Amino acid sequence: MKDFSKELSFKTSRSSGAGGQNVNKVETSVTVLWNVTQSEFFNDDEKNLIQAKLKNRINADGFLFLTVSESRTQLMNRNKAIEKILEIVNKALIVPKKRVATKPSKAQKQKRLDTKKKLSDKKENRRFKF
Repeated sequence: MKDFSKELSFKTSRSSGAGGQNVNKVETSVTVLWNVTQSEFFNDDEKNLIQAKLKNRINADGFLFLTVSESRTQLMNRNKAIEKILEIVNKALIVPKKRVATKPSKAQKQKRLDTKKKLSDKKENRRFKF
């Protein structure tokens, strides 16, 4: 897990929602910004992978941003934002394994056909015969 938190920049704003005076006067919501293209922690292949997987979260300028306003304090929101953005980027770097196509074995095919035959016979026996 790479820690690129030194490259992050932060903006604060007033949180929305319930909270009374605290919401109205204190900037507790934190938006974390990270320039993916300018990062020195990742090579070009990793940057391309991040941009491909997180394209919905990256704006036209190449900034990945995330806003957190879960807590009542700016410091806790800042820590949560760092945690979340690190988690998101590290998940994006995981390359899934290639699926190897397999065929069912003869025994599996035979078992399926036997089960179908039993069910067919059961339904056949339910029919009213003249």
